[in-house]
Amino acid sequence: MEMESSDKTPMPALSPVEGTEAVESATEHSLPSMAGDAPSVSTESEGAGLADGLSEQELKGIIEALLFVSREPLLLDKVTTVLAGPPKVAVYNAMKALQQDYDQEGRGLQIVELAGGFAMATRPDCAPWITKLNKVKASVKVSRSALETLAIIAYKQPTMRAEIEQIRGVETSSVLRTLLDQKLIRIVGRKDIPGRPILYGTSKTFLQKFGLRDLRDLPPLRDFAALGQGENPDLFEEASDDPHQTGADPVVQEPAQEYPVPVAT
Repeated sequence: MEMESSDKTPMPALSPVEGTEAVESATEHSLPSMAGDAPSVSTESEGAGLADGLSEQELKGIIEALLFVSREPLLLDKVTTVLAGPPKVAVYNAMKALQQDYDQEGRGLQIVELAGGFAMATRPDCAPWITKLNKVKASVKVSRSALETLAIIAYKQPTMRAEIEQIRGVETSSVLRTLLDQKLIRIVGRKDIPGRPILYGTSKTFLQKFGLRDLRDLPPLRDFAALGQGENPDLFEEASDDPHQTGADPVVQEPAQEYPVPVAT
């Protein structure tokens, strides 16, 4: 009995190598290219490998920078995670080597162990010089706006912030804080009206800075009025020849404060 001929052409046999190449070729043609759709590298892996192959000296430099910018003691595990490369034991050895470098005589800083981590700190024998630095303050220049406010207080004292702002026409809380910080003015009391606003006056530092024996050495306002009232005519309204005197509103006197409370009205 004869077999019926088939319409299908028999496939030639493929060797194992040829079969693998054919499958890879078919896969390349059948699947779309994914080059443009490749996911971006996770931020967690950013920096991975940057510290691979670094010497101990290079590791010490990186750790020194991390200690310098850190506001709290750095845990060894955190440093190892940041470096993302060297093993923990290598990081620890570099940290201890850096600590020994700072232990050398004549250094002003040291690496100390605090709260389970490491931190950069000043040496105890440098404390007197640091304290002296904090006491030495550079001479601060007085801005034009501060001088205007200071002049109003000098001639209108005791005066409150609302009166100063009425004359200047601008908000003055920040200027008052600056003058208080420079100790050119002081809080002399509170006005006995609703809200009890703070009253300001000049200080002894003001007299020293401007070479005055007392407020009576201030030039009379009438001398300035003769030159023209300018933009602040309210400044030249003298209620009394005595710069200490103001209107009839009663004043509640309070002791002068070295570091006054925040400015408020």
